[in-house]
Amino acid sequence: QVQLVESGGGLVQAGGSLRLSCAASGRTFSSRIMGWFRQAPGKEQEFVATISAIGGRTYYADSVKGRFTISRDNAKNTLYLQMNSLKPEDTAVYYCAASARPSYIMGEVLTARADFSSWGQGTQVTISS
Repeated sequence: QVQLVESGGGLVQAGGSLRLSCAASGRTFSSRIMGWFRQAPGKEQEFVATISAIGGRTYYADSVKGRFTISRDNAKNTLYLQMNSLKPEDTAVYYCAASARPSYIMGEVLTARADFSSWGQGTQVTISS
């Protein structure tokens, strides 16, 4: 298991930027596929972005493509989500997640919640119009 703690959420105006961080503990961070999900009030949790364990391949939901960037620093055991050109509809609690199994396949990514077994507590992002 990987323990995850998010930070960096807050209140910003539309068009602004935020960078979320997710600090991981445990020795297996570098071998896990990582992801960001979000849940808006009254809505189901949805996939935002994912990054492979090997090769740094990334994949995004259409709603954030071109505006958000997921990255990881394995030396620091930290996952990031750079969010630019933020919109009111980006308002949600953002969660980072680690895959249930290690990945040794170049470029393998995951998007389904069921494929992730370790979750952070979430960080609130609020975008004002």
